[in-house]
Parts: sequence; C-alpha cells; structure tokens
Amino acid sequence: MSLALTPARRRTAAAALTAALLVPLAACSSNDGTKKDTAGSTASGSASAAPKADLTVLAAASLTDVFKTAGAAYEKSHPGTKLTFSFAGSQELVAQVSQGSPADVLVTADTKSMDKVKADTSAPTVIARNRLVIATGKGNPFKVDELKDLADTKLKVVLAAPEVPAGKYSKKVLDAQKITVKPVSQEPNVRAVLSKVELGEADAGLVYKTDAESAKDKVDAVEIPDAQNAIAQYPAATLKESKNSEAAAAFVAWLSSPEGQKILQDAGFQKP
Repeated sequence: MSLALTPARRRTAAAALTAALLVPLAACSSNDGTKKDTAGSTASGSASAAPKADLTVLAAASLTDVFKTAGAAYEKSHPGTKLTFSFAGSQELVAQVSQGSPADVLVTADTKSMDKVKADTSAPTVIARNRLVIATGKGNPFKVDELKDLADTKLKVVLAAPEVPAGKYSKKVLDAQKITVKPVSQEPNVRAVLSKVELGEADAGLVYKTDAESAKDKVDAVEIPDAQNAIAQYPAATLKESKNSEAAAAFVAWLSSPEGQKILQDAGFQKP
C-alpha cells in the first residue's frame, strides 16, 4: 500500500495542523485580559497611548479661565497626566524661560514674545486669536461708545503696560486712530486691567474680548470695529529643556484638536 498522501489529503492535514497551532495562541491572547485590534493597540483608545506626565504650562494671563477648563478636560481624557498652569503677562513668561525656569509648554499672547525665546522652544503653533474691546463698568455709566471717548480727561482709563502684548495692541489701535489717552495706571497684564474696571478703580480699559466675557456679570464690553482693531495671536510651543517632551507635544497638539478648539471658541477665542 502506498503511504504517499494525495493532494486532497495533504490539504486536510495542513488545515488540521494549522488549527492545532492556533489553539494555544488563542488561549494566550484570552488570558491577558486585554483586547487588541489588528494594529496591536489596546481597546482603551489613543488617549491611553499618550505619554503620562506632570506638565507645567506657562500661559498668558488672558488664558486663565479657558485653560482651567481645557486642563480639566485634558486630564479627564488623558488619565495619568497632570497639568499645572502658571499665568502671567507674556513678557514675564519669556523672562522665566530665559532664566531657565523649569516648564514644559509656553503659550504667549503674541508671536513677538514667542520669537524672543525661539532658541528655547520647538516651532510654535498658533492655537487661537483674540481681539480688543473697551471694558466699562456694568451698565456703562459713563456712556463710552467708541475709542475716541477714551481721550476724555475726565475718564479714568487704565491700560496694559507697553511691554505687555495687550499694551502693544492697545497702543497700536490708539495710535492708528490718532487718539491720545493718558491712563491713570499701566498694568503688568491684561487681567489686572480688567480687575481695575471690575472694582470700579477705573472707568474703562482696553482688554481682550474673552476677558470681558469672563466677567460679563461685572463689566460691559464695547465692541471696536474691525477696521480699528488689532488681532492677537496665541502661539504654543514645547520647551526644549522639558523632561516630558512627548507629553508636552501631545498637549500642544490637543489644543489644535476639535476638542481643544471647541473649548477655546466657546470661551470667545477665534479660530487660529
């Protein structure tokens, strides 16, 4: 009797051998309790794949409220990551970076500030834009209707200092309209300007639209026409000295994602 296998029998034997080999492999894959897709990634999704770290983010003062909201959302969708924010005027943040303060991400309210530390950062990405408004006391008691009203010497006007992005933008729009304003004070950041108006220590001040929106129960906002306004840009970048570069880059990228952009735009920021 011949022992040679026919083609049909060879196919049957090969199929049986393959099935036998697959049984232990299937058992191994079911014992680790982790379901994997065809790419080998876990079913928990891309958020869990992002590097986990404690990140320090240096951010412009005008981002205070929205970044607190964004930070909470990011931590929720990226378990194991903790964000600590340090808010100040962009010029202060740049000084901190130049002095070597440990941090992972920098977000300023203008591109010129970011340019000053370009040797210390990755290539920046603009994540949002903003515009100026005139903040007044609730109900606008002094009937401020336009920029030229700020020239009234009877009006207590407060502005951001010239070295602050908000101060630079304010000077730009006032100079363009040939309006001379003598402020009662010049503040270190735009939130300090807003605070003066909120507390009644100033009758009016130039702030970002999002700042006025964050305090709409205490101040009114007088819109400035596009032709007379200035647009602020917010670049974000990772710091080269960061010890958590991958996690920092993931957060910067998230700020431009649909989720990050929705939070920014819901707060009144414009698309980048």
